[in-house]
Amino acid sequence: MSQRVSFDGVSVTYPGMSSPALDDVSLEVPEGELLVLVGPSGCGKSTFLRALAGLEGVSSGHIFIGDRDVTRVPAKDRDVAMVFQNYALYPQMTVAQNMGFALRIAKAPKAEIQQRVAEAARLLDLEPYLDRKPAALSGGQRQRVAMGRAIVREPQVFLMDEPLSNLDAQLRVQTRAQIATLQRRLGTTMVYVTHDQVEAMTLGDRVAILKDGVVQQVDAPAQLYAQPDNAFVASFIGSPSMNIVDVAIVDGGVDFAGTIVPVERSILAQASSGRVLLGVRPEDLRIDDAGAPMTVQLVEMLGADAYVYGRLDGSQSPLVARCDPAGRPEVGAVVRVRPAQTHVFHVEGDQLRIS
Repeated sequence: MSQRVSFDGVSVTYPGMSSPALDDVSLEVPEGELLVLVGPSGCGKSTFLRALAGLEGVSSGHIFIGDRDVTRVPAKDRDVAMVFQNYALYPQMTVAQNMGFALRIAKAPKAEIQQRVAEAARLLDLEPYLDRKPAALSGGQRQRVAMGRAIVREPQVFLMDEPLSNLDAQLRVQTRAQIATLQRRLGTTMVYVTHDQVEAMTLGDRVAILKDGVVQQVDAPAQLYAQPDNAFVASFIGSPSMNIVDVAIVDGGVDFAGTIVPVERSILAQASSGRVLLGVRPEDLRIDDAGAPMTVQLVEMLGADAYVYGRLDGSQSPLVARCDPAGRPEVGAVVRVRPAQTHVFHVEGDQLRIS
């Protein structure tokens, strides 16, 4: 039976480290939700997963699965199943034997093992491969076997630690869709760790973004993109990432390389200094004769879209604007760009909002 997961003020500090790998994390994953943890290397996402699995000790705080406090419960007694990026299959065993191994160790009846393995194989399109050894499988098939081994245990929570990172790009997209479909069908709570923000945005019911062991924001993917809580989240989510430019506050708005960009006075009144960070998504940075001059340094063609990279005159801040490929400028040309929609952050990084 699926269960919710709760972290209540959880910190994890490794020996010899001056700062915690997880810092006072409080987070709840409702029953049946697929939560994706994402962030740069060393942000604490794998530590979160390992602490939940019982593979890492907690320095302070409590972890709950359902109403049960599992903070000090051994990993084998937590009723969670973990899928790793390296598959960890037994090479001498067939697919069926790998998938049923945990049940055999638990001394489940043979008929029950066969039934559960058959059901998981049907879910994962592995029925033709049950008698094969892992060496005879592709990377995507091996990953599905690892998932099948987790499914047959019928755990309360699935944990996935970058399970697609060893697959090529096309197979990653295909397997990602299979995982999302499978999770919805099973309805089991899943915590999924990835370094790929595109994977996070397309998979998760909600996405939690971590930085330096601290949760920066937890929200639905669309909300993260549209209303980031701070400049880190804003620049981390989106590809290409949001343009972030340090600008001065002036009468009527902010100074964007000599062009005044209107910003509501009530927002700028919250600024802690005479400067703010202006955030503009590439699709909201328009090539417009009334804008600020930008020297084009690179034009990237992506079929239906083109991205123009450059710098504002007198600024070291790189910018990227999306444009129609048919009207793309040449490298070295000077174009004018104007923000059509903006986000405004404190220079310290937090979002400024209308109160």
